Amino acid sequence: MPTHIEIKKLDDFRWLIPRKGNMRTEGLVYADAPMIAVIRKDASLEQVANVACLPGIVGRSLAMPDIHWGYGFPIGGVAAFEMEDGIVSPGGVGYDINCGVRLLRSGLEAVDIKDEIRRLVDALFRNIPAGVGSRRKDLKLSAHEMNSALTKGVGWAVSRGYGKPEDLEYIEERGCIQGGRPEYVSQRAHTRGRDQLGTLGSGNHFVEVGYVDEVYDEAIARGLSLHQGQVTVIVHTGSRGFGHQVCDDYIKVLLKASAKYKIDLPDKQLCCAPITSEESQRYLSAMACAANFAFCNRQLITHWVRETFEEVFQMGPRRLGLDLVYDVCHNIAKVETHKVDGQERKLCIHRKGATRAFPPHSPFLPKEYKEVGQPVLIPGDMGRYSYVLVGTDTALKETFGSTCHGAGRVMSRRQADKVARGRAIIRELEDQGIYVRGAGKGTIREEIPEAYKDVADVVNVVHQAGIGKKVAKLRPMGVIKG
Repeated sequence: MPTHIEIKKLDDFRWLIPRKGNMRTEGLVYADAPMIAVIRKDASLEQVANVACLPGIVGRSLAMPDIHWGYGFPIGGVAAFEMEDGIVSPGGVGYDINCGVRLLRSGLEAVDIKDEIRRLVDALFRNIPAGVGSRRKDLKLSAHEMNSALTKGVGWAVSRGYGKPEDLEYIEERGCIQGGRPEYVSQRAHTRGRDQLGTLGSGNHFVEVGYVDEVYDEAIARGLSLHQGQVTVIVHTGSRGFGHQVCDDYIKVLLKASAKYKIDLPDKQLCCAPITSEESQRYLSAMACAANFAFCNRQLITHWVRETFEEVFQMGPRRLGLDLVYDVCHNIAKVETHKVDGQERKLCIHRKGATRAFPPHSPFLPKEYKEVGQPVLIPGDMGRYSYVLVGTDTALKETFGSTCHGAGRVMSRRQADKVARGRAIIRELEDQGIYVRGAGKGTIREEIPEAYKDVADVVNVVHQAGIGKKVAKLRPMGVIKG
């Protein structure tokens, strides 16, 4: 339903929600005027205001331009909380813990593969399980190995031969959120996840083969080893049923904890507990396990992408050059140090449908990226384009080093399915030069381009507001969908 939250224009790309009622701080939304008109159609602005009511919030309750309604927090929401008096909320992370995206560059040019794109996409679809409940039949993990994946992240995958050691350098947190404790994860979550490593899942998750269509900053693109016409691969997926179950389990725990600690909630979906509480610490440990599961999931899929390219093009790894540009989280709560009012403070940063965007010279960047900043990967829909950006000092100052994560839905899956019925979506995409394979026609209907904002508009707001800097635009050639 439409929101009636008061909102004031600060400039062309920033909108303030004034502090009122039980709000402990203001809300700030990054958007342009046409976007605000769309955003007002759901309850996401009210959710921004609700987050501002939570104990220990530091700075403003933030929303990126891809904001839309979510569970508790809006998708596209960012909030920081004090370590002493603040809270942790599963709704500020989301059900698909560490849903994220990684980008691979290659030594191939678009002209080299255009005649083989069907064969390549068919092979990827054959080698990477996709769809609801998809499982990898040839990867069976013992309980011990599963626990190693949950605690060590991509380090475990590389030790098993699924990738190379240098991959770790180009993954947020080197592919491992510390503090994972499998004993705080339910048996149900273990059971759901054990056969799902290396699978794409469903919804908006995808593997996309494309190419660099435009370069906006030649120097930064060179710093990321990207050039016009170069073939790229995007992997977008998360923690599958494992992360969903962790979230579901701990929402029940935190609902009880909210009452136990007498936290006045504007919405029960914002159930939370003090960061220092046993309940929050257990959740953060289980969340770390789910985040590491997701990192491993993208790593295994990357391994099978590399194998598939070798199979189709009969080339070795050196000639193919499928190297990792970067891998970023979208749904996570992390303890980070940020400067607030001139003083460095440890904070728990909730990013839900938002991407970390650290600037040049950040100590958390690989040495090759020190001068250019952290790569920020913004996937679009299967019929348009995606973007590569880098983080900025403005993002670090205003948003705790955060920016948008994608286009943002404007239609529910049910609405999109209704709009797309009777249309030959796959043929429409083929007419645009994009070959798509999906686990089912229903998923492809739900993911039609019209179901999303135009990611170019979202990225333009980010760029103009200074919380990300455009580097390159990627166009799809072939996509596999869940």
